[in-house]
Amino acid sequence: MTTHRPLAAALWMSGAIFSFTAMAVAGRAVAATHDTFEIMMWRSAVGFLLVLAVAGSLRRLREVRTDRMGQHVIRNLFHFSGQNLWFWALTMIPLAQVFALEFTSPIWVILLSPLVLGERLTRPRLIAAGMGFAGILIVARPNFAALDPGVIAAAASALCFAATTLMTKKLTRGESIVSILFWLTLMQGSFGLVTAGWDGTIHLPTAQTLPWLALIGFCGLLAHLCLTTALSLAPASYVVPIDFIRLPVIVVVGILLYHEPLDPLVILGAVVIFAGNWVNIRAETRKPATPARSQTGDAAS
Repeated sequence: MTTHRPLAAALWMSGAIFSFTAMAVAGRAVAATHDTFEIMMWRSAVGFLLVLAVAGSLRRLREVRTDRMGQHVIRNLFHFSGQNLWFWALTMIPLAQVFALEFTSPIWVILLSPLVLGERLTRPRLIAAGMGFAGILIVARPNFAALDPGVIAAAASALCFAATTLMTKKLTRGESIVSILFWLTLMQGSFGLVTAGWDGTIHLPTAQTLPWLALIGFCGLLAHLCLTTALSLAPASYVVPIDFIRLPVIVVVGILLYHEPLDPLVILGAVVIFAGNWVNIRAETRKPATPARSQTGDAAS
């Protein structure tokens, strides 16, 4: 059982929110030169080198284990699929709509966590899920009668990310965060190499795309470090709704960088999302702290 530290988990999730937002901007910047498979390949290559450098300098590579390879493979297949769909959707529809559809993922996590993880589905978590979903619909207002490929890709990525989150939570029960990140970057780099080279052409980074690809690699690793640590500190059904905050953040980014229009309903949706998160966070922080227990999964917390 993991230590229950909701405030610390919320702080780690703020790092994930920043990282995913930066990745969205960088992904758009390189989309004209690199396809999504190449982006994933170069992102994972940068991440793998960072894991080796940091974990090696801290003498923590010995934490890498091979006894749960099946779970790692399943987790990374879901994430690789979801991430490619996400990067592709970024080039097809407005940022706010991509993130809004992606955020159906926490709803699935909250509803499925009792079945997959054995977590209790409390009233505050249901309220957070319901208000978050309502806020998403207010912001995105998807036209289900005329769905375009970008909308379908974003929605499909949400399902993949939900499965990834649930598998990540299972792995944090006894698996080192170093080990999770090691297999994340190595496997996804391998998947990216195979798929990017399928057509016989892999575009090398240019002087213009290299800084962006490096940013994607760094932020991708940082995002998973933050998310995995947060999941080791608090239940998935508490951690994941915090990510709803990323939606109003990306709306501001879309306005400032891409001149995407601001709809007053976006503000209303953001307020609903924040309110739902506040209900959940307040309920969790009022719980008595769970005594820390020694386990590998808390090693990097």
